[in-house]
Amino acid sequence: MHCVHKFRIPIISSFGIQLKKMSSNIAKPLEGKVAIITASTDGIGFAAAKQLVSDGASIMICSRKKNNVTNALERLQKEYGVDKVKGLVCHVSKNDDRTNLIQETIKIFGGIDILVSNAATNPTSGSVLDCDEEVWDKIFDVNVKSAFLLTKEVAPHLISRGGGSIVYVSSIAGVNPMPMLGAYSISKTALLGLTKVVAMDLAENNIRVNCIAPGIVKTKFASALTENESLSEHLLQGIPIKRFGRPEEIGSIISFLCSPASSFITGEVIVASGGMTSRL
Repeated sequence: MHCVHKFRIPIISSFGIQLKKMSSNIAKPLEGKVAIITASTDGIGFAAAKQLVSDGASIMICSRKKNNVTNALERLQKEYGVDKVKGLVCHVSKNDDRTNLIQETIKIFGGIDILVSNAATNPTSGSVLDCDEEVWDKIFDVNVKSAFLLTKEVAPHLISRGGGSIVYVSSIAGVNPMPMLGAYSISKTALLGLTKVVAMDLAENNIRVNCIAPGIVKTKFASALTENESLSEHLLQGIPIKRFGRPEEIGSIISFLCSPASSFITGEVIVASGGMTSRL
C-alpha cells in the first residue's frame, strides 16, 4: 500500500498540470478584440470592463476623474496584466476628450471592435415639469448625445475591422419610467430608439447594436435608492426576485452581447431587472 501511494502522487500532480495547461489554451470568446468602455471605473461599467477582459478582450477604460482611473487601472492590471488594460481621463461630453479616447485606443491596441456606452448622469429628482433647462441639457448631453457622437466617431473604425459590436447601457427607467426620475427616464428611453435606428444603419457593415436596461443595481450611482431602508423596502416590493441586482450580473450580459454567442442579435433591448415590469 505504501508503494502504491507513492506511485499515485506524481500521476495526480502531472494530470493537474496538464489540465491547467489545457484550460489556459481554451479560446476566450473576445480574444483579439479591443473594447472601449465609458464610465468604467466603478459600478456597472467596471463590472463590464472586468468581464470583457476576462473573456479575452483588450480594454480601454475611462472616467471623468483621474483618481478613479488610476484606482481602477491598478485593480484590473494586477489581475489581467498591464498589456491588456489601459485607461485615461475622458468626459464624454467633451469633443477633445472623445477624440483622444479613440486615438489613444487605436495607438495602443491597433483598432477598435467594441464600444460600450455606459456614461450617465442624474443631477435632479422630482417632476419632469420642474426640471430646469440647464439640468435637462446636461442629462441629455451625457446620457444621449455623447452616446450618439461616440457611435458616429467609433463606427468607421469598427467598419475598418470588418464589423463589431456596440452596447448602450439604458435603464429599467427607460422602459418603465420611475417616479421622481422624469428627465433621466426620458433620456434612457431615447437610448432604446437610438439602438433600433443605429442597428438598422450599421447592420450591412456587420456591426451589431444592442442595449441593456438594468433594473435597480447596487452601485454608488443607485445608492440613494438602495441604501435608504424605507425606500429600498418599498422598491423591493416591485421586484419579484426580491433583491437588487449586482454589477457583475449586468457586466456578464454586456460581454455576451459583444461576443460571437450573440451573433444573430441586433437592435434588441435586454431587460435585466429581477422581474420588474418592463413593457414600454
